[in-house]
Parts: sequence; structure tokens; C-alpha cells
Amino acid sequence: MKAPNQETAKVPPAARSARTGGLARYVAAATLARTADGGAVVAVVLLVTTSGGPGWLAGLLGASITAPHLLGPFVARRLDTAADARNVIAFACVAHGGTLAAAVLLYPFTWPLVPALFLMASGLFGPFLTGGISSRLPEIAGDSRESQRRAQGWDVATYGMGGTIGPGIVAAVSAWAGATVAALILAAGTMLAAVLVRQLPRGTRAANPAEVPKPGQTLLLILGTGPLRRTLYMTMAVALSVAVLPITAVASTGHFRVGAAAAAILTAAYGLGNLAGSIGVMIRPPRGDADKLMTRLAFTVAGALLCVAFTTAFGLAIAAYALAGIVNAYFFAATLAARSEYAPQNSRGQVFVWVGALKITAGSAGTALAGAVIADSALFPLHAAMVLTTFVAACSFVDRRSDGNPVP
Repeated sequence: MKAPNQETAKVPPAARSARTGGLARYVAAATLARTADGGAVVAVVLLVTTSGGPGWLAGLLGASITAPHLLGPFVARRLDTAADARNVIAFACVAHGGTLAAAVLLYPFTWPLVPALFLMASGLFGPFLTGGISSRLPEIAGDSRESQRRAQGWDVATYGMGGTIGPGIVAAVSAWAGATVAALILAAGTMLAAVLVRQLPRGTRAANPAEVPKPGQTLLLILGTGPLRRTLYMTMAVALSVAVLPITAVASTGHFRVGAAAAAILTAAYGLGNLAGSIGVMIRPPRGDADKLMTRLAFTVAGALLCVAFTTAFGLAIAAYALAGIVNAYFFAATLAARSEYAPQNSRGQVFVWVGALKITAGSAGTALAGAVIADSALFPLHAAMVLTTFVAACSFVDRRSDGNPVP
């Protein structure tokens, strides 16, 4: 599937104004939704622990809202078959917030199984708040590649802000009014996101349901389409690799002879770098073919991990973590571009959700694996991640050549 063509004429002022308004509403809706998605698990864990519940229960209820994200691809087909996909996403926002609110309100009065079921339902709608919303962006951003890439920078920023603001709101509100109130604020945010989603441009009419592939067929389509296949495995490899950074940050404080709390400075530097990278994409969108761009940026991510691994001073480590955040933001924007430009119109929503769900899975695996082996060597997970990212990026060269395309 070809990338969007460059604009050949000036956009009329009215159309440009409408596009800007649509993008502003998109950014607001996506930030609210992803803030709730990013903060919900923290709120649930705090609710259990501050009420005197055991750690195993906190972990179980936290997993109840995160694990169902993996089922997202099996419910995402509705995005491609609905007459108006905005209604699907708005309903998912309301359902996510409503079931989260029900879970935290019922927790003190019922058996843990009851809030766990509500949290599972909330998590099932989570993929619509991440990849589902992103699938609407190509029809909002405009026809030119530059406008699409700039809008994808905004999208990357909403993920970064959601992942930072959500836990921050939970921490602040929990200290002031309790974890239940914090969760209810997140739930209210998804309700507002639903209103904003309904105000987005309608977009093109959905495909004939008979022409929309089923979840398994969509996965086979991804695996059988060179650019989408490379998007999938490079996204998973990089997600797994950067997921080791928080674990490494904690383990390396002794090496830098700083307090354990200084790990938060390193992870914050990564987050700020990610935000800076998304701003860079907005200001100067990367050019060129998204498929080749992903390969180059995957190598850059590996280089940033190398910098982190060989940093010997804490000040330099802060800079290295920030660099890793910057290049990962550019890589993430390139994967969004690839999904937008190569996914067929009749399965775009499913492609976004499939890649997003497997990215979350890979990130969780990276965190778990790093935690399991970190005791043997603080830097071993980082070295392994660096090798993995380099290997996968190199494989994409061979893969692209096998498609009959020139290697960049």
C-alpha cells in the first residue's frame, strides 16, 4: 500500500482550520483516555495496599486490568465494520471508565472476585483507548506525508503524557483523598474522552463487513505483508528492549554510588526524553519511507542502549537515559507511520490494535525477564536488549531484500 501523496496544492484556510480543530480534539481525547489507561493499575494497587490488603491480591487485581489488553485484537474488528468507528471508541471509553468506577466502589463491600471481573471488563476495552484511537488519526491529520508524520508526533506525546500524568494524578490524589477518589477521577476522564471522540471528524465509511478480515486473518495479513511484518517484530523487539531500562536504573544505583531513590531520576529522564523526541517529530517530521526509517531508528535505539550500558558517571547516565527516550519516540512515530501507510483500509483498526497488543506483551516480557536475571548482573539485561535490537534491525535488511526491495 502506498504512502500518502505529497500535497500539490495549498490547503484552503477553512479546511486547514477544521483539520487543526480535529487534531486538537484528538490530542485532548487521546491524552485523557491514555491517562486513565496508564494510571488505572496504579490506582488499583494503591487501593488494595492502603486498605490493608495483601500484596498478592494487589498484584492479582492489577493484572486483572492489564492482562485483558491481550484480547484486544479479538474484539477490534468492530472498528473496521462499524458504520461510525467513533461510536465504538466512545462506547469503549464509557465502558472502561464505568467498569473501573464500579470495581473500586465495590471493592470494600464484596468478595475480591467481583471487582476483579469488573476490572477484567475494563481492561478488555483498554486497547480501544490506545491503538483504537490511533487508528483514527490518519483521517484527521491530512493527506500529505509531512502532516501525517507531524500528527504522529502528537500521538506519541499523548502516550508519553498519559503514561506520566496518569500515575502522577493517582499518587497526588491518593495522598490527599485516597485511591478510590483517584480512580474515580480517571474514570471521569474517560467519560470526557468519549465526548471528545464523538466530536472528531467522521472519516470514511466503514468497509463492507464481509470484506473485513477476521482477527486471525488480519494477523496472517500482517505476517504476510513485508512492511507490516517488519513493523510488528521491530516494534516488539524495541518494546522488550526499552522495558529493561527501569529495572536497570534501580539495579545501577549502587554502581553510581547514589541512593536507591535516584533511580526515579533516571526513569524521569527517559520520560522527558521521550516527550522531547515527540516534540522533535512535530517540529521536523522525519522524511522517507517508513519501512526503511524503522530499521535505521532501531539501530539508533540500540546505540542509545549502548550509551546507557557504558556510562560510568551518574550525570552522564541521566543524559543517556534521556537520549534513549528521544530515539524511542522517533522510532515509535515511525511505527505509527508504517501502520498508517501500509495497513489496508478494511483492516486498519485491527492492524493498529494487533501491533499495540503485542507491543504491550513484549514490554511486559522485557520487564519480567530483566527482573528475573538482574540479580546475576545489573547490566546483563541491558546488553541482551542491545544485542536483540541490533539483531532484529539487521534481520529487517535481509527481510526487505527478500521482498525484492532495495536495502537502505
